[in-house]
Amino acid sequence: MSVLVFAESPEGKFKKIAHEAVSYGKKVAEQLSTTLSVLTINADDVSSLANYGAEKIIKVQNDKLANFNAKAYADVISQSAHKEDATVVIIDSNTNGLYVAPLVAVELEAGYASNVVAAPSSISPFTVKRKAFSNKAFNLTEIKTDKKIIGLAKNSYGLVENNNTAIEEDFTPTLNDADFNINSIAIDKAQGKVTIADADIVVSGGRGLKGPENWGIIEELADVLGAATACSKPVSDLGWRPHSEHVGQTGKPVAANLYIAIGISGAIQHLAGINSSKVKVVINTDPEAPFFKAADYGIVGDAFDVVPTLIEKLKEFKAQNA
Repeated sequence: MSVLVFAESPEGKFKKIAHEAVSYGKKVAEQLSTTLSVLTINADDVSSLANYGAEKIIKVQNDKLANFNAKAYADVISQSAHKEDATVVIIDSNTNGLYVAPLVAVELEAGYASNVVAAPSSISPFTVKRKAFSNKAFNLTEIKTDKKIIGLAKNSYGLVENNNTAIEEDFTPTLNDADFNINSIAIDKAQGKVTIADADIVVSGGRGLKGPENWGIIEELADVLGAATACSKPVSDLGWRPHSEHVGQTGKPVAANLYIAIGISGAIQHLAGINSSKVKVVINTDPEAPFFKAADYGIVGDAFDVVPTLIEKLKEFKAQNA
């Protein structure tokens, strides 16, 4: 019996959420008094995983798996789970994870709980806390099957260092050619210093910016904060910003530590998609904008006055604390 974590490594590199999943997996393994194995696919360097509790690292290297393929990845994870006799499998609840985890659950005949935000509150019965109702509430879910799949929500557990000397093992899974009948002709990747998926801070703009020519203040604020830039759906629909920056229920979900909304009124679909962010700040000229009811902090004012002042103060603060 063991716990298995799938640590995704886009372009060969681990992101924060992979280390968070390993940290979480170590906690679950301790609760079950068992060992923690971590599966990687085409990772360049796996040494960092041991810093967060990995005891065994299973390395899969295969050019066919260079691009994400939900069915093929599910097959690899399932085969690894069988090999390690894993009773609990942990997968990120990011976009790829939400595709692959249900497939793994089917193959392993396992119960699946997505958007889990805390370590199990009970091992018998196995009970986890999850986000529900578009992140407006939590529920406690019992998983009664012998094997269990946990989808871990981003920024929910955090990074916990737990240094180990991990054993590394190469693994060659059996791949089904039928899984590769659909080929990717081109992949359009979001460009920028920080992506929305990786960001702890997101600066987002709406129609209140009045046009794409004014996006400089969003980008400058994001640069000062080391943040990702994002936008509301109307902005991407108008072509002011690429669709890769559209956040909300119909775009990319955001679970940042800090989300700053500038010139966004706060449609229900937008609020549902960013509600997992820990601290929400809104800047808007309309004091009746719905976003103010959901925000932790709000500024009623013109973005073209407020944001440059905020940038100036942040630069002064950073200079004083350099």
